[in-house]
Amino acid sequence: VGYTVRGERRVGPDTRVEVVTTGVLVRRLLRDPELPGVGTVVIDECHERHLDTDLALAFTLESRSVLRPDLALLAMSATADADRIAAVLGDAPVIGADAPLHDVEVCFRPPDGRIDPPRGLRVDPRFLDHVAAVTREAAAGTDGDVLVFLPGAGEIEAVARRLNGYEVARLHGRMSARDQDAVLRPAERRRVVLSTAVGESSLTVPGVRVVVDAGLARVPRLDLARGLGALVTVRVSRSVAHQRAGRAGREAPGRVYRCWSEADHDRLPAQPEPEIATADLTGFVLALSEWGDP
Repeated sequence: VGYTVRGERRVGPDTRVEVVTTGVLVRRLLRDPELPGVGTVVIDECHERHLDTDLALAFTLESRSVLRPDLALLAMSATADADRIAAVLGDAPVIGADAPLHDVEVCFRPPDGRIDPPRGLRVDPRFLDHVAAVTREAAAGTDGDVLVFLPGAGEIEAVARRLNGYEVARLHGRMSARDQDAVLRPAERRRVVLSTAVGESSLTVPGVRVVVDAGLARVPRLDLARGLGALVTVRVSRSVAHQRAGRAGREAPGRVYRCWSEADHDRLPAQPEPEIATADLTGFVLALSEWGDP
């Protein structure tokens, strides 16, 4: 098994499985749409609907229909609209894989006082106080590590400062691969792991029995006033909240504390909004033009 990410490739002559980012897959398809030497393309977490994910899926489908009828394509997700994805893939069969799931108890912990909604990259410090308080409650009420979901590295540092006396670990995209790997190894002492969406899917943070979900995510949006793309903070969808809660039940029964009310949960969108509906599409259109279909 090898891997390729931007700026690093670890693949040898005996590699049978290569794990790549969707961006790397898009550039590889643009360079050679036939994908020579590849027998199967697996697109994981297809529900996330990032621009690169949509491009990779579309380009692979067209390559298969025109150049590579032998190419197998598998789209995977725990929370996707399976029938809709299957239709996009040409009425592909839907295969369910049931893993053993442990029970996760859901606890809603809305803030008591007034909290300003997030605006741009700003999150109300009073809400971060609330997340830290819920984290302390979660750590006191259960055993095991606590995994806390926050929108960005800035909020991670802010909550870490509010958790004096706890063994705090961080998990976000600005960290080096070595530091991220260290969080994913079992620890001798009980930890509070503060994470962005990096810890949301696919991986298992060992020892976690409790999840605290701030219910926020950072996503790209097009600023129409300036004509530029920017990151903004938004409420998560119900499917993302479900996926985050599942991190508490990977190894044993667990508990999730949601920092909002049950009524607010029912008002959340079912799925995250696709980036193609909200993000800056300049790079997307350039990729389509390079593909030959502007």
